[in-house]
Amino acid sequence: MSAIASLVLSFPLILFVGLLGLLALYWGLVGLGLAPAELFERDSLRDDTLASALVSLGFAGVPASLALTLLVLWASGVALVAELAVLRWLPLGVLRIPVGVAVVWGAFALASPLAAWSCRRLHRRIHPDAGRHPRCLLGERVRVTAVDEAGADAEVVEDPRLTVRLRGKARARPSPGEVRVLVKYLRGEEAYRSVAEADYLDARTRLVRLHLLSRHRPDTHGRGENGSRPSA
Repeated sequence: MSAIASLVLSFPLILFVGLLGLLALYWGLVGLGLAPAELFERDSLRDDTLASALVSLGFAGVPASLALTLLVLWASGVALVAELAVLRWLPLGVLRIPVGVAVVWGAFALASPLAAWSCRRLHRRIHPDAGRHPRCLLGERVRVTAVDEAGADAEVVEDPRLTVRLRGKARARPSPGEVRVLVKYLRGEEAYRSVAEADYLDARTRLVRLHLLSRHRPDTHGRGENGSRPSA
């Protein structure tokens, strides 16, 4: 028993134990109806939110809270293997903290594709409940099946049983068979706005490049590139 307690209290495993405890508390509140399952979702992927970041990493089709849970579970397993196989046998001393930080980073890096794979496996189980959690479909690829004056009908590419309604401007109306990506949920209309898949991928690439440029851009004291202050 003391060996298990020593293992759990070692760094970095204690960090994952804390995260798992918070997630267990959260899902307990969800089960009691005291917390929403779509805790991090917004109506649009346009804003730089946690949900949109997870979608860009391949976690589309499930609530962001579930994606985070799977990510932490896989990362915890990776960290546990690293502790049992390597860390516990090394006389690290004060080096355990920097080494532990590296293990945390590596655990999440290795867990990310595994968690994304788990999310894809759960798609068909989550999709029948999409009526209760419509925003978790943002980022999903859909194929247009029919077009009319008011919009279009489409089916989710990875689960054709699930159909959604698309709205958009007449000049940007999709064509049958076109693959698009859901980017905004329209409250009250039970419909979505979408963009062509190629445009969505190009936009995500541009956003990533802009973030990288902004990190390396020198401080301009709150002014834009032309010397004017950005609007609120």
